[in-house]
Amino acid sequence: MTDTAAPVAAQEPPPGEASAPRRPALSPSRASDFKVCPLLYRFRAIDRLPETPSAAQVRGIVVHAVLEELFGLPAAERVPERAHQLVAPAWRRVCAERPELAELFQAGDDASVAEWLASAGELLDGYYGLEDPRLVHPEARELLVETELASGVLLRGYIDRLDAAPTGELRVVDYKSGAAPREFNEAKALFQMKFYAVALWRLRGVVPRQLRLMYLADRQSLTYTPDEAELARFERTLDAIWQAILRAGRTGDFRPNPSRLCDWCSHKERCPAFGGTPPDYPGWPEPDGEESVVDRAD
Repeated sequence: MTDTAAPVAAQEPPPGEASAPRRPALSPSRASDFKVCPLLYRFRAIDRLPETPSAAQVRGIVVHAVLEELFGLPAAERVPERAHQLVAPAWRRVCAERPELAELFQAGDDASVAEWLASAGELLDGYYGLEDPRLVHPEARELLVETELASGVLLRGYIDRLDAAPTGELRVVDYKSGAAPREFNEAKALFQMKFYAVALWRLRGVVPRQLRLMYLADRQSLTYTPDEAELARFERTLDAIWQAILRAGRTGDFRPNPSRLCDWCSHKERCPAFGGTPPDYPGWPEPDGEESVVDRAD
């Protein structure tokens, strides 16, 4: 295999040391935003307008936190009862880290909180319907990957779980708290996973053997086996997306792309396609490509 990229190790700065300014990067969520609607990309990556996550999205954050912690336990302890015990503490940690999320519920409404936490437990039951975590030994959880493509595009993203076989084969696993997509939406669902596959291929020189999306709500999995030629084509797609973002960033011409997804957009009132007015363009600030916890849990 011929190397066409310069790998960049994904490392966090040592404790107590300030991190150097990070180069602008492309994440799977922001790349998907731009494909769906360039103006949505601008609102999220450049204007950084606040968005209020739904109860379902926050539940996804809690479930991801539980699954991450579950795989930190000895294999024999990764039983359903233990996972359920981790739900309430995970919710408390999420609230401590992001106090605004606690505002989903009125103060003292313990019954609603209990019902909502129980629904998180149901998603964990869905996970156990897909695999037995006692038989899985991940190499990494919530793994930050960064790599620079030959074109200069810096990719950055977080992988929910990376499994490695003794033979060196890799499996990328991502948990989804919703239901599996219909067949015509599978390509969109796999966009994120191919992004991770490209990053790992360029970092390690190994094409992941399997990409697996686990949909906890309906206990279904979507699995895919990429090949090197396909990832090379996808790499060119990512480069084209980034170049289009840079062109729009220089001019401020981030156009709306109305679709059925607009009904779920937090910024519809600011969109000119619906009679709104976006805020003044602040100029290209070189967004850092970070994904929020909502992006990674949704």
